[in-house]
Order: sequence, then C-alpha cells, then structure tokens
Amino acid sequence: MSATLPSSSDKPIRVGLVGIGNWALHGHVRVLNLLPQYELRALWSTRPDVARAATSAHGIKEVVDTLDDLVNHPEVDLVVVLNTAPQHAATVRKAIAAGKHVYCEWPLTVATEISQELVAFAERAGVRHIVGLQRRLAPHNRYLRDLLQSGYVGRIRSVRIHVSMNAFGRERSQALRWTVPVENFSSAISIYAGHFLDMLFTATGWPTHVSALALNQFKTVTIRETGEVLPSHAPDQLLLVGRMADDAVVSVHMEAGKLNGRGVQIDITGDEGDLRITNTSAFGNVGDDYIIKGARGQDLPMQVLEVPVIYDRLPHSELPSGVLELAELYVAYAEDLRTGSAAAPTFADAVRLHQLIDAAMQSTAERREIQLS
Repeated sequence: MSATLPSSSDKPIRVGLVGIGNWALHGHVRVLNLLPQYELRALWSTRPDVARAATSAHGIKEVVDTLDDLVNHPEVDLVVVLNTAPQHAATVRKAIAAGKHVYCEWPLTVATEISQELVAFAERAGVRHIVGLQRRLAPHNRYLRDLLQSGYVGRIRSVRIHVSMNAFGRERSQALRWTVPVENFSSAISIYAGHFLDMLFTATGWPTHVSALALNQFKTVTIRETGEVLPSHAPDQLLLVGRMADDAVVSVHMEAGKLNGRGVQIDITGDEGDLRITNTSAFGNVGDDYIIKGARGQDLPMQVLEVPVIYDRLPHSELPSGVLELAELYVAYAEDLRTGSAAAPTFADAVRLHQLIDAAMQSTAERREIQLS
C-alpha cells in the first residue's frame, strides 16, 4: 500500500501519536499544537487513563483502543512513535505495513541490523521515514554548517566536543527504569552521544576512522521511588578520537552523572580561523541557547556571532530551547512533504549513527582503530 497524504498542501498533516510519556508531553504535543502545519488527530497508549487526560488537556481529538486502530486510522497521515526504544521496531513495522509515513524517536531501534531492516521495509513500501535527530536542524547548527561551508575557518584542522549532563547517573526515576539494561540501547551514550554527534558531524563532516574507550563507572543504579538497586553494565563515559577528511582530527568526550559545570563545549580549529560553540545545558530549557564565537586571523579576540533571524522558522512561543529544536524538525518535514525536499533526518541517518556507535564499542573491545564505511 502506498502512503497517503492530505488531499491539499494547505491541509494540516494529521498526526497519530504512539505513547504519551514525559518527552511526548514536554516536547511533541506542545510542538504539534504550536505549528499550524499539523493537527493532533489520534493517540494510542498502553495507559488509557493517561491518554484520556492528555486528550482533554492538549486538544488531541481521539483516543483509540489499539495500535492497529491507530496505524489504520483513515484520518492519520503521520504515525509518531514515542514509546521506548525496545518497542520501536515492532511499532514502526506496523505503521509501514499500514502505508503510513512514520516518525520514530532516536534510538531508532536497539541494534543496527534491525534499523537497516526498517530502512529497507520503508523504502519498499514507499513511505517517508523520519528519525528524531532534531538537534542537527537547530538554528545554531544550520548557521554553523553554513559558516564552515563558506570558509569561515578555512580548512578544518580539528574538532573537539565535550558534553556532560546530570542525567543517567547513580539514581533514576521509575519512569526511566527501562534505560538501565544495556540490551535496551538507551544509555547516556546511546541517547546523548547519538544526538550530539549527529548534530556536530552534520555541520563539520563525519570521521573516517575512530578509536574509542567506552566505560561503565556506575555499576549500580538506584530507582528513586522504590530504593531498588539494579546492576548496570551500560557505558556512561565515552572518549573517542578520530580522523576526518583532509587529515582533520576529532576528539569527543561524553559523560553522564556530572554534578556541576555541565553543558556543551565545541571547538573547531581551521587554518584561517576558529569557532567556539557553548551551551550551559545538554538538554535545553528556557534560555539555554547556544552561543557561537569566532575569530578569523591570528591572536584576535573571539567575537559573538549572533545567529541571523532567518534561521528561525518558528512561530513565537515561550517553549524551552530543546523543544524548539524538535519544532524545527517538524517544520523541515512539512516542507519536505510540500516541496519534495529531503531536509528531515531519515532512518538511513539513524543507521549511520548506529554504525558510528558500534565502531566506538568495537574499538573499546578490540583496542584498535576502526575504519567507518
């Protein structure tokens, strides 16, 4: 079955949500209500009481009884998959089989091979597929990409990123219990490194070779509400060095459970200038905006480079910066549908990210440099 579209480009894209957890409510629901390109048409959740409360609070038109009801709903154009990573593959397959365009949060699945299968299935079905790697489309990152492509720093010599967050530390809420098992591919490295490395490398270009060290420092995780102590084997620290095109070098440090001084720091060194990108938050609350500083030449002070207003495509709102990044992804997808462009990240982009993380894990295990395909 081929994917269905609204009959007119002026009609909103009708969305069916799968899942109504914290990120769905904090991010997706608020974004979809902000953007006139979308209509929240239907919701299915394993928690019917929460789903019914969400419909009345957020203007979702209907709660359906089963996942099959949602993906086969005649007034749903786009299925948005917001359940947990171990549930993604089965949910996405149902949406594709129903001929629906499908958005899925990152991590796409728990394994590269499964994600590759979804790419092939979606392509055979002729449906559009989108993965939630929204940070690459943030205004600051599109501006950074354009600065680099215009030659602001000249030839890139080195790229360095450090990302730290208090999340995924020694304690977690009951709602995040599912992130503890390593087989669920939902650690700080899977989620945060995935989002930030995709953001960075979309702007700078991707490494060709990597050497990495991924470590698990928090051997147990305590569930706050119950005091239960669970064994943990998932990595919470990642160090990675690599080579990029034209002999540029890249260094990465990702760390979870940091108590103080958290955030994002990126340095890009070129043969004609330098850029520095910082944020005091790795998640993005209200006012947590990226600051870009740059200098061209030698021994010059770094000056703030304000992101031009043309990079902001959103209606005015008071939403947190991390949620606004998600809104930029939805704007890109709507424009892709309208014009036939391909700006929104796809399942194929998710596979590339899976392969990068796989290479880091392989390098850790084998203690050698890995060449990326």
